[in-house]
Amino acid sequence: MSRTDRAGRFLRDNSLTLALGAAFLLTLVGQAAAGLAEVNNELVAADLQPVGVAGYLTGSDFAVDVTENWQSEYLQFFLYIFGTVWLLQRGSPESKSLDRPGTESDREQKVGAHATADSPSWARAAGLRRTLYSRSLGTVMALFFVGSWFAQSITGTASFNAGRLRDLQAPFTWWDYVLSADFWNRTLQNWQSELLAVASMAILSVYLRRGSPESKPVGAAHTSTGVEG
Repeated sequence: MSRTDRAGRFLRDNSLTLALGAAFLLTLVGQAAAGLAEVNNELVAADLQPVGVAGYLTGSDFAVDVTENWQSEYLQFFLYIFGTVWLLQRGSPESKSLDRPGTESDREQKVGAHATADSPSWARAAGLRRTLYSRSLGTVMALFFVGSWFAQSITGTASFNAGRLRDLQAPFTWWDYVLSADFWNRTLQNWQSELLAVASMAILSVYLRRGSPESKPVGAAHTSTGVEG
């Protein structure tokens, strides 16, 4: 196979991740440009010196806006991954079949003695390694959520205190900020939107169709559960 063929196959085999990754970078650049303009408008209105691109990108205003969105996204995936082990939605491709709630058997999960030749080595392992690997996706999402939420609290404290200092007010401690209305307003407005989006996807996919693995086949019955298109 030629280098061109290998490159073409790589792009095809990874097109979803590459496309979403590129879109992520473009929107991050767009957010940075819009955020810089907004911050500088506020600084100029307050008769203060505007900041440059480097100063904004390394500052707390940009960081808190980014991390508060990331933490809510990872919370969404963490809750969805673990919640769908036990919680069901009749007729949704986002749900397990109604007769299969909970953890599945070793045979169904292809672990231990039921692992195949191409199974990951940790799926064939016993004890703690298999336990960790069987929960690895949700665990990593939980760690990303906790890490980005903590980062939001740190950068949010710095950004909030910058505004207070401009108004000649005493700064908050980290703990004071975590208990403040500003922190929870930022947090909860993101959580509610993510949870609404997931709930909408779960129930609307019962009745609506599109040729995607996130949808049932177009001709599938509304009651068909756990069937992907």
